[in-house]
Amino acid sequence: MKAKKRYEYRPDYAVPPGQTLREVMESLEMTQKEFAIRTGLTVQSLNRIFKGEQPISYESANRFELATGTPASFWNNLEAQYQEQKAKVEEARHLQKDLDWLKTIPVKELQDRGILSGTDDKVVLLRETLAFYAVGSVDAWREIWERPAIAARRSQCFESQPGSASAWIRQGEIQAHEKACKAFDKASFLKGLKKIRSLTKESPEKFEPAMKKLCAEAGVAVSLVREMKKVPWNGATKWITPQKAMILLSLRGKGEDKFWFSFFHEAGHVLNDSKKDLLINDGSKDDPREVRANEFASDFLIPAGYDGHIRAVRSREEILGLARDLDIAPGIVAGRFQFLTGQWDHYRDLIRTLKWK
Repeated sequence: MKAKKRYEYRPDYAVPPGQTLREVMESLEMTQKEFAIRTGLTVQSLNRIFKGEQPISYESANRFELATGTPASFWNNLEAQYQEQKAKVEEARHLQKDLDWLKTIPVKELQDRGILSGTDDKVVLLRETLAFYAVGSVDAWREIWERPAIAARRSQCFESQPGSASAWIRQGEIQAHEKACKAFDKASFLKGLKKIRSLTKESPEKFEPAMKKLCAEAGVAVSLVREMKKVPWNGATKWITPQKAMILLSLRGKGEDKFWFSFFHEAGHVLNDSKKDLLINDGSKDDPREVRANEFASDFLIPAGYDGHIRAVRSREEILGLARDLDIAPGIVAGRFQFLTGQWDHYRDLIRTLKWK
């Protein structure tokens, strides 16, 4: 869904409530000196209130009510609105120096997805982007997404494209936060994975809600987020809380064999790796955790003992027969054959292209 361009009036100044007070005094034909006497304030205090240099206290608001007949709540609200607007004006001045940071964020992609508006106001766009990341400043964003402790455990893509990489993961986090899950239970998750394995034969319309439900019942939120440009990842794993894990999957590649391998790869991270790490499936073979997750996914889908049979396959019927024996989608068996033999053009028609609404 394409975001609509939004136009809104955002004044770059704040009007002190003292100006309204002055207008009320004039309508009552009270001089500044007379009003000071009636309210017990000094003329100097009134001058500071007029200029916005002194706030209207609750006590002063009560006195203004008695002297003018205008409720104290009106003056209190006026003061609160003034302080809020003054803070926003100051924030806008402060944000001006961070506008260049927006160049590192895939703003256009996020706008096209309806996450950010189409506003032409760069300061407003910067605030929307910070709100998307749920941070109060660019410095806070850098602390979360660029600090060395995180960078040491991340893909190379984070170093070259931190904006796009973080945007993809953040979309997954938002989905995960919105998904109600029970507390994580390892035995329940393993049981659910066995059921999900059988779901590989179904269409996305059937397996997606069932897969998400089984995972949620075990404390795992499954997030599906379209791939971002410059982010060549199939999946990622992150613990949202100590009792709630997120499995994030892109729709990159869209072949069912790749999708299911990615899902079970991430499931392996949930079961076997630290809750402190953000783990990204970028095809790395140097990280022992990634190697272990690959082995888990491979053996869970098709036990290694079948590899010899699969290498020896010579017909579609054999692929279909093995898939029936294994109770999985034929496309997964075909994908394994391609991987084991390097014959990437064989049995491609058996590998379904997953289409998502």
